[in-house]
This record gives sequence, structure tokens and C-alpha cells, in this order.
Amino acid sequence: MSLTSSQKHYIKKNIKRLSLEKIRRDLDLPEGEVLRYIKTHWPKEKYNSFIAKNPSNKPFLKDSNFNFKEFIADNINILIMLSLSIFLVYFNAFDNGFVSDDVQLISKNPRVGDFTFALTQSLVGSVRNILYFFSFHLGGLNPAFFRVINIAFHLGSSFLAFAILNFLTNKKLIAIFASLLFAIHPIMAESITWISGGPYSQYGFFLLLSFFLYLISGENKKIYWVAVLAFAFSLLSSEKSMVFFAILFVYEISAGKLKDNWKKIIPFFSMSLLLIIMYAARIGGRIADLESTTYQDTQSINLFVQIPIATSSYLKLIFWPDKLSLYQTEMFFSTFQYIIFLSVFFLFLAFIFYGWKKNKAVFFWLSFFIITLSPTLTPFKISWIVAERYVYLGSLGIFVVIALFFNWLIEKYSNRKNIIYSVFAILIVLLSARTIVRNMDWQNEDTLWLATAKTSPSGQNIHNNLGDVYGRQKNYEKAVEEFKKAVEINPNYADAYHNLGNTYIEMGKIEEALESYQKAVSINPNLWQSYQNIAAIYFERGNYQKSYEMIKKAAETNPNDPNIQGNLKIIESKLNSTK
Repeated sequence: MSLTSSQKHYIKKNIKRLSLEKIRRDLDLPEGEVLRYIKTHWPKEKYNSFIAKNPSNKPFLKDSNFNFKEFIADNINILIMLSLSIFLVYFNAFDNGFVSDDVQLISKNPRVGDFTFALTQSLVGSVRNILYFFSFHLGGLNPAFFRVINIAFHLGSSFLAFAILNFLTNKKLIAIFASLLFAIHPIMAESITWISGGPYSQYGFFLLLSFFLYLISGENKKIYWVAVLAFAFSLLSSEKSMVFFAILFVYEISAGKLKDNWKKIIPFFSMSLLLIIMYAARIGGRIADLESTTYQDTQSINLFVQIPIATSSYLKLIFWPDKLSLYQTEMFFSTFQYIIFLSVFFLFLAFIFYGWKKNKAVFFWLSFFIITLSPTLTPFKISWIVAERYVYLGSLGIFVVIALFFNWLIEKYSNRKNIIYSVFAILIVLLSARTIVRNMDWQNEDTLWLATAKTSPSGQNIHNNLGDVYGRQKNYEKAVEEFKKAVEINPNYADAYHNLGNTYIEMGKIEEALESYQKAVSINPNLWQSYQNIAAIYFERGNYQKSYEMIKKAAETNPNDPNIQGNLKIIESKLNSTK
């Protein structure tokens, strides 16, 4: 990280009369940082002459040489602490079931254990599919074998967060504080406890690994190209990692080394650019898919509204994680509330500007936060305005700034450091407890949607899923109530009408069921399930001609379903026998 003006002045004043080791110790800098500074600011000839005349300085030429064995040996207690912390806060999530997207992606996916399926799906996301393949063959459809992958990646990311900060700051306290917050904070639970949130912990791990290897590579080309390879795995985990080149760019600016290292960023930029082009070409199709599956308008969003609201909402959830939800639907605000969000956003920008002027570490890590969020801050409605999984990686930037603040307090008020340590310890305990409680929300479909409805009452799909919960509990009156709420929020929500029809069937209200199914197919003519159920109603009434017409539409929409084909033959036979 970039040196302060006073550190630079001290180096210039003493470089010719003091050893590099003495200067390093006086300034409490990492090994090689003094040498890196003069190498950057001196002409090459002057630098080489300085090294030749001072053989004692040669050990510092290792610059960024990183000894993994020494790092582990020196920090084994901290790594164990991080491991135990993660185990304790996620222990109660191991037995949780498959919920939400997990059901279609895993438990009801007949090809989850097919390796060719894992390889032939979309290139981006292939890491997840391959991991699912191995999890299935290790433990079958036991959710614990799928969830432990997320926990393992999160553990690796926490280790890397500590290693990166320990390397950059040479202040172990900052590295411990930030990595511990990252390890146990409840906003992470969505990317860990929810199996389908795994790509965020996976891409976060590979991106942090790439960043760490990039930092320690120095002149070592082998480590550098391993960093590039790690970034490739990050891209294969999630397209959200495409902004990594911008992180490297800002880092090099912060460190004052962009002039020397800009070429090192080119491979990362090239790979990102290729993915950006591919991703941009798919936006139209992605929007069309969302319109057909969510029955919502996907018109563009005003970025001047979205970015301040999203940024402020994430900061609120990090500093006060009470209203955690799978769907953050409560994005409707008065003018006064928007002004508050806008004020928080401008204050955030002011801190970035302050960091640029006074503290490059603050500048870099706040920039890290906003850069990692940028793929979700688009004018296209292809992602939620706010989703906790989106901030999995970016939250590290905020945690580092918090750690810097605590370190500053300890240095400034050293006589009260025990009080400051106690405050931080209480904070960790409270956040850990919140994570444990949050894990309970993900226990099964029922607990998830009941918890989500409390924090996000205006979500159409939430009420639809809550209707399913009550339906499974045979509380049909409450199920009807929830499905009706879903269509009140969005009158074009065909799936909710279909589910309402199913509930009426269970209640014996056939006429109401028929009306609901007909409404569903009038909105979505591809909803073959509704056609099939309408056909069944007409069949029971003896109207075989109408039943045949409906089952034919179901077969046209879903021609490969053996049940539909079987029903088609039965109805066709019955129709022919009555002629």
C-alpha cells in the first residue's frame, strides 16, 4: 500500500545514512517496502548503483518473496481461530435441507450426478456444477455434503483475507480484525448456508487467491501465471469477477506502482473483456427469460436512484444486520428517505476522496467495495437492487476500514486498549449469534418463507412460496390468502394463479380451480401444468372433447413428458369410444 508523505520524507532524508532494515523498523513497514519505494522513484542506474554499493541491502531484493511455510508457522493460532469461529457459527446449518433454487438445481435434478451434464452447461458456473457432481457421488442427496463446500470455500476466503492484509499492512491486528469480521458476519450466510448461494463464496475465494498471488508474485513469473489461472477459475465460478482488473488497477494506483506494473494487468483485463462481450450479447435473452419466468416488467432502472439506494442499503445491513432476507423487496421510499440514502452515498464518496488524499488503504478498500458490487448496479433489471449474496466479497472492503478504525483507536488510546478489545469482542459475539439465528431461517422451505415474509411483505414470489408452505401444512384457507396476495401485487403472476387452482382442487372447489387455471394460461400460454389440470377437470365432467383440446395444448408445450403423452392416449381413446 502507498506510503504516507511523512514516511516518504523520512526515507528521502535517511536513505544514504541509515540501513534499510533500520528505516523499515523505524517506520514499521513490511520487508522490502522501502526498497520498492526507491526502486519506483529513482532512475534505474541510480538504484542499481545503490544496491551494488550496499551489499547488506541485498536480502531486501526478495521484495515480495513469500514463504508459505513460514506464514503458516507464524500464524497457525490465528488460522485455527478463524477455523473454529466459522465452525461454531455454521455448525447449526449442516443439517439444513434443500431450499428455494436448491430444489430444482439439486434435489429434483436427475442429472446432478452426471459429469457430462456438469461439463456441457454454461461455461460460467461450471465450477458449481462440477462441485455438485462430486458432492452427489460422495453423499448422494444429503444437503450437508453440498453445504460443506460453501463452508470450505468461505474458510479459504477468510484465510486469504488475513494473508492479504497481513502482507499489505504488516499489522497483524488489522488482518485479524478484518478477517474475523469477514468470517462470522451474518450478511455472509446467504452465500454459505444457502447451497445455491455457493457461487459467490466460490468466486470470492478464487478472486482473493488470484489477488494474493498477484501481490506476492513480484518478479516470479510462475506465481504470476498461477494468479492468472486462479482468476480464470473465478470467472468460471461467476461473471461477477469480471471487474477484477479494475481492482488491480486501483490497487496499483494506491501503491504508486501503476507505471511499472500496468502490463501485469493486461491478461486480467483481456479475460474480463472477453467475458463482458459475451455477457453483453446475452443481456437481451436474459431480460426476456426474466419477463417470462417472473411476470415482471424489466424496464431499465434509473442509476441515480439505484446506486445510492443499493450502496446505502448494503452499508445498513453490514452495520445493522437485522432485516436479512432472501429477497430484499422493500425498495419503495419516500422523497425524504431517498434524500437520506443519497446523503449516505455522498458521505461514502467523501470517505473515498478522503482516503485518496490522506490514507490510501481507506481509498483502496472502499473502492474495492463498490467495484465488486458494480456488476449488479446496472440499469437493466437482470439482478435484484439489493441481495446479500452480491456483497459477499465487497463486504471485506468495509470490514478492513472498520479494522483500520479499531487499530487507530488502539494506537491513539493505548491506555484504554483493553476496553477497545472488549468492545470488539462483544461485537464479534453479537454478530456470531445473529449468524447462528439466521442459519435457522434456512432450515427448510417452511422456515425460509415464513422468515422472508416477515422482512419482505411486498414480494410476489414470497407470498406464492408462502402459499405452498400453508398448502403442505393443509392450511388451505391461509394458502388461498397468500396466493391471492401474490396476484394482488402482480395481476400477471400466472404461477400464483396455477397454485391457487391447485389449492381449490384440494378444497373441492372445482369451479374456482377451473377459473384460476384458465386465468393462468391466458397470461402464460406455455404453462402446460395448467392445461393438464384443466383437461383433468373436463375429463371428470365427461367433456372429453374439451379435455382432449386442453391435453393437446399441454403436449404441444411439453411434448417429451411421458405422463402427458399417456394422458393424451387415454383421453383420445375415451373420446373415440363415445363417437
